Amino acid sequence: MEEHKNTQYRRPDETISLDELKSFLWGAATRLRGQIDAVGYKEYIFPLLFFKRISDVYDEQFEGFVAEGGEEYAGMQAEELAIRIPDGAHWRDVREVTENVGQRLVEAFIAIEQVNPGEEADGRVIGGLDGIFGPKDGWTNKNKMPDHIITSLIEDFSRYNLGLSSCPADEMGQAYEYLVGKFADDAGNTAQEFYTNRTVVTLMAEILQPKPDESIYDPTCGSGGMLVKCLDFLRQKGQPWQGVKVFGQEINALTASIARMNLYLNGVEDFSIVREDTLAHPAFVDGSHLRKFDIVLANPPYAIKQWNREAFMNDKWGRNFLGTPPQSKADYAFIQHIIASMATKTGRCSILLPHGILFRKEERDMRENLVKMDTLEAVIALGHNLFYNSAMISCVLVCQVNKPVERKGKVIFIDAENDVTRKNAFSYLDESQIQKILNAYNGFVDIDGFAKVVTNEEIIEANSVLSISYYVEGINDEGFDIDDSIQNWKCSSESLNNEFELLVNMITDREHV
Repeated sequence: MEEHKNTQYRRPDETISLDELKSFLWGAATRLRGQIDAVGYKEYIFPLLFFKRISDVYDEQFEGFVAEGGEEYAGMQAEELAIRIPDGAHWRDVREVTENVGQRLVEAFIAIEQVNPGEEADGRVIGGLDGIFGPKDGWTNKNKMPDHIITSLIEDFSRYNLGLSSCPADEMGQAYEYLVGKFADDAGNTAQEFYTNRTVVTLMAEILQPKPDESIYDPTCGSGGMLVKCLDFLRQKGQPWQGVKVFGQEINALTASIARMNLYLNGVEDFSIVREDTLAHPAFVDGSHLRKFDIVLANPPYAIKQWNREAFMNDKWGRNFLGTPPQSKADYAFIQHIIASMATKTGRCSILLPHGILFRKEERDMRENLVKMDTLEAVIALGHNLFYNSAMISCVLVCQVNKPVERKGKVIFIDAENDVTRKNAFSYLDESQIQKILNAYNGFVDIDGFAKVVTNEEIIEANSVLSISYYVEGINDEGFDIDDSIQNWKCSSESLNNEFELLVNMITDREHV
């Protein structure tokens, strides 16, 4: 332990580069390899990162107050900080502990959560740290996380000062997103629970064009990457983003906590993230109606089977206006929730979905009702492998409550299936590919072999098929359910391979211990 105690912080004014920060964070995570499964890394690394960050920022702010007016003045001002650290719950307090380190860490987490409640306003709870450190049982399980492992992690993080002066919010946000992606790489088939390909998210944000002071909502927000990307859109264009109201809902407790940390570490304070099942218990309501938002964007879970279809059939929030989806595929339940959440005048949405929703026979009537509503504005086909750790083809639906006059009664179909870049086993959209899709969407005219503007009447006459290839290339794949089956088989096969590889790695790691 004495060897660890000699490890010192860098100087507070010594900056850490983004590459160095990324390398350090992933290096800390790899300490857990062989101790816990890779899928569990995020349960420990994210809370430690957040704890270290808020402790260092608190010190930085406190020292600023001391320089301004002395210790007593600093003590009073610290009570008004956005995030407060109570006595005995600072990073350095936990660092001094030599026994039962996990229990002491949990005590600090709880103390910080309790003194930083959210603010109740505008019919919601804004910010706050209640439960933000996620599940805590793992920290006190010495078989899973013995003292020496936790101490090693704490000393890893203690090498760096993560205050704002040495690590600005944008750099911290980028490092956080990098870590989310790395954990997704190692998590196999569970990755999509909390991660969506960020280049696709960039495309979706560019299509929606967020504006200052708008409200943004993601009903299946995962790690919060889509919400952050919309704010980045404004920041990169030099537009004010602080007035944007951010809303998210996520069923997984740990993932919801990760999303909240993500927003805080990106400098966002006006947000509400609720852990709850969106279909069963929508968190944001206004009387007997769902709350309405300017922008809704989401990557809902694919074709979930365990959901309450009977309740949705008589949904008290009126989310079955297109019809009731089959029990085996809840995709159109999420689609209807999203459309019902769009603001009456300004509402627009972008939804990343599996390709099958465009043509499956059992959803034909719902597609027809969607077209008749005249909110559907664009259907964009994306290439293979853009769903994380899956070869499945994806698509983006774009809807707008008040479509421009020249777009009313029409939908543009964009075939970008071949516009995907693959490098080092990772598929993504490069800048030129994103721009090509955006140009087609904004132009809203036919482009030979790439885009086709089709009237609502033509779509309905074609049995309400929304397959892009049918309109752009004239290929009739109506009801071609075998494609959906093949994609499901591919996903299952890849999941099995990932799990097998993980098992082999675990066995190998334990043999070397």
